[in-house]
Amino acid sequence: MEKLEVLQSRFYPLPAENVDTDQIIPARFLKATTRDGFGKNLFRDWRYLNDNEQTPKPDFVLNQPQYSGQILVAGKNFGSGSSREHAAWALLDFGFRVIISSFFADIFKNNALNNGVLPVQVSEQFLTRILQLGPEATLTVNVAAQTVTIDETGEQETFEINNYKKTCLINGYDDIDYLLSVRAEIQEYENLASH
Repeated sequence: MEKLEVLQSRFYPLPAENVDTDQIIPARFLKATTRDGFGKNLFRDWRYLNDNEQTPKPDFVLNQPQYSGQILVAGKNFGSGSSREHAAWALLDFGFRVIISSFFADIFKNNALNNGVLPVQVSEQFLTRILQLGPEATLTVNVAAQTVTIDETGEQETFEINNYKKTCLINGYDDIDYLLSVRAEIQEYENLASH
């Protein structure tokens, strides 16, 4: 995985609440067995007209040229519904590294972290403040400090993250990479335990 230490980026605002994994990546696109290519169908039914030609809907935020960045700022309860890991794959493949919301479904949160996408849970007040910003505004997410900052005002809030997942994100580890990184300690323990 790619390391995620500090990310300063503009963001896409998606204030819709209760966005489920079928809206993030519709079930009809789950046939692939690799993680590549899901980004083109991220929010497929919201992004495109139903004409099989991928004609963008101009009013959907991902199709609006004034917005860009590696951060998606979503409404409350993002990632609810089924446990499909493809939702995290689609977000990452599109280019998102951070999703900010005031609440995440637990399974989605874990799937995101396992795939190098950081779900940042903030208060509803802070989320509202971010969503009031204009398209040129940037946010800074610091994984080590566990903070998200509105750059133009300096307003900041902390977020929770499991220490193990934090280590993995900062170092770009998946679970196997992490085990390999502590191989010497494991071997030392095994040697002590066998005596």
